[in-house]
Amino acid sequence: MWLGRAVLVLVLALGLAACGAKQRVYTGPEVTSIQVHKSTRKMYLLHGSEILKQYDVALGGSPVGQKQFEGDGKTPEGAYYITHKNPRSQYHLSLGISYPNKRQVEFAKAQGKKPGGDIFIHGGPPRPVNKRDWTAGCIAVTDEEMEEIYPMVKPGTVIHILP
Repeated sequence: MWLGRAVLVLVLALGLAACGAKQRVYTGPEVTSIQVHKSTRKMYLLHGSEILKQYDVALGGSPVGQKQFEGDGKTPEGAYYITHKNPRSQYHLSLGISYPNKRQVEFAKAQGKKPGGDIFIHGGPPRPVNKRDWTAGCIAVTDEEMEEIYPMVKPGTVIHILP
């Protein structure tokens, strides 16, 4: 009986360890803001004005210009904030972005369309892609980079997405 319990405890411990395998611990300076420069495909994690880390990013399939409608393939522009962390993302790990804001919802509605949503910073595609900008409007980095970013960024962090 005790052997069966010991095996069960071992299996549960290994399962829990595997669940946390892609999550690291970050003990450096607080990330106070994020900047994404769409034109250069760069993302910067900042502490005040100091750049802590820099990453190359992939954007929506039609990245030039402001996202206005669902399905337009554009990555939003403007000031937003990180809404939440998703450890079970289909794109490895992800950080939610607060797009759309009230004004963007009203604009899309006035045009008889939806503004879109579910915009994230996330890991790489679940399968290989043949183009640089492949997301539906999100900001993508590699899975390994997302494992580094995920513990660094807290919900509420401001993100500026620039043209």
